[in-house]
Amino acid sequence: MTDHTAKAVQNRLRRKAEHQGLTLHKSRRRDPDATDYGVWSLIKPASGKVVLQGTLQDVERYLTGR
Repeated sequence: MTDHTAKAVQNRLRRKAEHQGLTLHKSRRRDPDATDYGVWSLIKPASGKVVLQGTLQDVERYLTGR
């Protein structure tokens, strides 16, 4: 997947999360050895509660109901 395609997927999932009342965040860790490096989170903005943490594919499955 190219960077351009990956960004398009991220933006699509951000919009899908927003429609479901959630926000999509990527971990800011830059250390590949960190446990949360590259982890994506779906968060309820009102409460700050993390609904899901995982890969971008996990997020897509959650948002699409698959």
